[in-house]
Amino acid sequence: MMKSLFASLLACLLLSGVMGHSYITDVSTKLADDDKCSLCVEFAEQAVDGLLQFILQVGVVDSCGDLCQAFADKIGNKAIGFVCTILCDVVGVKEFVNIIQKADLDPIYYCELIPVCGVNDNGDAKFTTFDVSPKSGPQGVFQIAFEYVSKNGTGTGEISLECVTVDGIPVGDAFLHELAPAGTYNGVFQLKAEPDPNCDPTQGPCEQWLPGDYTVKIAICNGECGSKHPHSQIYDESSATFTITQ
Repeated sequence: MMKSLFASLLACLLLSGVMGHSYITDVSTKLADDDKCSLCVEFAEQAVDGLLQFILQVGVVDSCGDLCQAFADKIGNKAIGFVCTILCDVVGVKEFVNIIQKADLDPIYYCELIPVCGVNDNGDAKFTTFDVSPKSGPQGVFQIAFEYVSKNGTGTGEISLECVTVDGIPVGDAFLHELAPAGTYNGVFQLKAEPDPNCDPTQGPCEQWLPGDYTVKIAICNGECGSKHPHSQIYDESSATFTITQ
């Protein structure tokens, strides 16, 4: 029942957020198995910046319920207010506010401080396979497959993907991966390498996927890739190339 509740809340949180277009989609077995951890990370990505600004405006608040209800009313989002209360109740309102200020907008570190995401500072991971297929072809869907081996298990972190494009427009995304024991793991992403008809050029440059050579870079990290906070490191990186012919 508890796992089902967190899964439902996560779905509501995702639907209620502002979803930007992403060319990269995870089509592998779910990388984040802990619903409470993934719920927290989604909350942190969508709401912690706004919640921090709200706290700075309203000052001291007496309870988690008062803080989260007021924030939910301000932004008009009951789902985020409900998740806020659940996470705040874990540590109490004073520590909850302290963690928001301390985490410095790093969602994974924030959720480790709550704490609802597990920590393993002795983890490791090494890519054994990283490939893009087809190697060459017209605009369309390219499969990105990877495999990595961990001898000591991995901490809560992310797998980051970046595609270096011909016209220099940044394309990339990052996906939460769970605290996991030692073993061999694999996954598949899809890269939709074709212009997005819904892209609004007034909101930023639109990738055209011009003919030429492309490089896809992958990183697996403990914590958020590039973070300077505790429990953060880059385990391993790899790259692969493909060509768009037309």
